[in-house]
Amino acid sequence: MKNAGNRDNRSDAAKEFFEEVVQISRVNKVVKGGRRMSFRVFVIVGDKKGSVGLGLGKSKEVPLGIQTALAQAKKTMVEIKGVDRTVNHEVQARFGGATVVIRPAKPGTGIIAGGSVRIVLQAMGVNDVVAKCHGSNNPMNAAKATLMALECLRDYDEECAFRGVSFFVADVQRKKQAKRVELEVESHEQ
Repeated sequence: MKNAGNRDNRSDAAKEFFEEVVQISRVNKVVKGGRRMSFRVFVIVGDKKGSVGLGLGKSKEVPLGIQTALAQAKKTMVEIKGVDRTVNHEVQARFGGATVVIRPAKPGTGIIAGGSVRIVLQAMGVNDVVAKCHGSNNPMNAAKATLMALECLRDYDEECAFRGVSFFVADVQRKKQAKRVELEVESHEQ
């Protein structure tokens, strides 16, 4: 009975992650006696809270390859800053022959991207973004280029420190709030 309970706990822990098998390839190794077949599995894992990992597993059987890839992906998960509902600013990165451009979008747009770029963004938990992959359509190169682009993102505080200035956005918000308070006070006085 204890084993069944442990299995349930493991399945709940596994449900926390977004797991997607992107590609299963059959590969052959030519040896003296003939060909040896095995499988290569590419997997993307994310927690939908800003972390994502890529994994590559190889085995003679597909389920074993998937398990290996998932373990590697969870081990190599990276947390990305500057991502909430959408990305903070436009980013671009290149890996191999794949170039990926990611742009922020208005609420309600959804994820406009294709292939492994879309899966990486879904695994991160991004809701509204526009992305385009130029050049190679290799899923592994596109996913790695997407991850490299997302690592180039900066959050608000980091950008302020980099530029050596504080942006006016917070000042404008404070002024608007002060003006609202003044208007409320004036309306109550009258």
